[in-house]
Amino acid sequence: MSITKETKKELIDKFATNEKDTGSAQVQIAVLSERINNLIEHFKIHKHDKHSQKGLVALVNKRKKLLSYLSRNDHNKYQDLIKELKIRG
Repeated sequence: MSITKETKKELIDKFATNEKDTGSAQVQIAVLSERINNLIEHFKIHKHDKHSQKGLVALVNKRKKLLSYLSRNDHNKYQDLIKELKIRG
């Protein structure tokens, strides 16, 4: 369900704005999206895992807040990010 260190590092390297960037909105959204995708795969096998479903809802809400923040502050980066991650439409 969780992501590996290697996967997280790859996401950070791909979406970071500079070499020390680990906390920008783009990086956080990419990491959250990977965790959400892993949980969705988990639920295909474990349909009745209610505790993890609650965690999934929290992750989706956090990603939604970060996406709205990015949309307000830099709409071009927002558009590029949702295309890259294939989220929304």
